Amino acid sequence: MPRPPHGPPDDPNIAAAGLLYDMAALQGSEGSRLGYRRAAAAIVALPASVIELVESGALEDVSLIGPASTRILTEFVREGTSPTVDAAVAASERRDDVWRARRRRVNFLSEYAKDRVLASRLGPEVIKATSYRGDLQMHSTWSDGGASLRVMAEASLALGRARLGITDHSYGLPIARGMSMASAAEQWREIDAINAEYAGRFRIVKGVEANLGADGSLDLQPAERRHFEYVVAAPHAALQRDEDQTARLVAAVRAPGVAILGHPRGRMYGRRSGIRANWARVFAEAAAHGVAVELDGTWHRQDLDWVLASQALEAGCLFAADSDAHSVEELRFAGFALAHARLARIPASRVINCWSDRELERWMAEKQAG
Repeated sequence: MPRPPHGPPDDPNIAAAGLLYDMAALQGSEGSRLGYRRAAAAIVALPASVIELVESGALEDVSLIGPASTRILTEFVREGTSPTVDAAVAASERRDDVWRARRRRVNFLSEYAKDRVLASRLGPEVIKATSYRGDLQMHSTWSDGGASLRVMAEASLALGRARLGITDHSYGLPIARGMSMASAAEQWREIDAINAEYAGRFRIVKGVEANLGADGSLDLQPAERRHFEYVVAAPHAALQRDEDQTARLVAAVRAPGVAILGHPRGRMYGRRSGIRANWARVFAEAAAHGVAVELDGTWHRQDLDWVLASQALEAGCLFAADSDAHSVEELRFAGFALAHARLARIPASRVINCWSDRELERWMAEKQAG
């Protein structure tokens, strides 16, 4: 029997932000929608509890939170809900949209809750931030990232990391400015130069994020995959279908050369629940093939969350805990991935980001040989 998932600490910030997102969905003007969304995002990003801020009177010092949002947040702190929001939802023709969005906001962490999980004592075997050697999914200006490869490397080094895995998109995802194989070869030359400069201190690993089609096929041919040190297979379309997509994900972990199943559900906070699948079967296949399942820390993804990660751990899976950063500022998202890993009680030995260079290289070579 799977062990029960471990819940996060109380997260008043994520609950309060949800009320503001509810109000945003009910607004008739784009300006009002944007105002509530900005206030919600500000609450999600707070390092302190919204309860403390309301009770101390410091909420008014938080940028982007106006009088209407302040009223809702104050009601929430005092009553555990907001009569203002409850009444607005009940009276609106869009109430069904609000309820659907609420179902798509399950098992997400705010910045405040994430920090509490990272600081908590969960036992010596559970992964810690100090065990984390490098982020293995991020993007640069070689595809849809906002910073150069060198800038991302220097920022990672400044965070105390020993390596990064660059996973710019492959050519089958033009919306993300996916790389051609010729562009990938140019990127590898840049990586070789940076690695020579930082030899002994830091290393860039040559990865790629391949697009996983609805039929389970990848946009990189098996021979092309072998040119990369590792391949992340990730779904980017057909993420809101009602039908079961177990076969799609099983095909991905069985595909030659695939090392990581990236953001497996493809969920998005408030917008979509993502792929429906028999997760027990997907995890069993991933474990059998030695493919790591990803905990994608991008705030609006947090995919897998700790509940599914607990099931994957029970199935014997390996894990990759990554930021999926598209800028230097987003490198911090690795903290969300680590928080979900800790809530699932995953040991560092099962997280490839924590492995030694030798362990990682041996595993990547096995996956590359496919």
